Amino acid sequence: MKKRKKMSLKIGIAGPVGSGKTSLIEALTNILKNKYKIGIVTNDIYTTEDANYLKQTLDLPDEQIIGVETGGCPHTAIRDDISMNQKAVQELEEKFNPDIIFVESGGDNLSATFSYELIDYYMYIIDTAQGADIPRKKGAGLLFSDLLVVNKTDLAPYVGVDLDSMQNDVKENRKNKPYVFISNKDEKTLNEVLEWIEALA
Repeated sequence: MKKRKKMSLKIGIAGPVGSGKTSLIEALTNILKNKYKIGIVTNDIYTTEDANYLKQTLDLPDEQIIGVETGGCPHTAIRDDISMNQKAVQELEEKFNPDIIFVESGGDNLSATFSYELIDYYMYIIDTAQGADIPRKKGAGLLFSDLLVVNKTDLAPYVGVDLDSMQNDVKENRKNKPYVFISNKDEKTLNEVLEWIEALA
C-alpha cells in the first residue's frame, strides 16, 4: 500500500520591517535542517529580496525557498486573499513534502494576523529597538499570535529599553499566551523558540 504523505506543519512569521523575521528563519533553519525537511515562503511587495537572501545563505536547495511578490498590502496576502501563498505552499508540499514550512509575511504593522487556512500556527516578532512602548500599544498580532517573540534584546541598553519593564508589559498583555525574549547573537535564547516549534512538529 502506498504510504500517504503527511501534511507539513505550516508556521507563519509576521512582524514589522526590520524586526528580524528573515534572520530568525535563517537561524532556526540552520538548526532544524539536520532533523527536519524545511520549506520556506517569503513575501515582499515588489521583489523577492528575502527569498534571494535565504537562497544565498542557507544550505538548502533553492527550490525549497519560494519568494512571493504580493504587489500590495502584506496583510492581504496572509489574511484576506491568501491564494498566492497557498499556491507556493502547495508547490512545496507536492514537490518536497517538507516537515515544516515557514511562511514569512512582508513587513507589516501590529494589526497583522495570518489566516489559519494558510498556516497552522504563527509567531509575531517585535524588537526592542522599536521601543519599549510597543507591547502597551497592543495590536492583533501582538495580542493573538500563537507565540510572541521579542527580538534583539542585546540592543536594549543602546536604545534605553528596560527589559524587565518591557517583559512585565508583555506578560500583562499576552495573558496566558506564550512569549520569548531572544537575541540572534545568543543562540541559547533560541532554544525556547525551537522547543515551541518541536512541540508542534
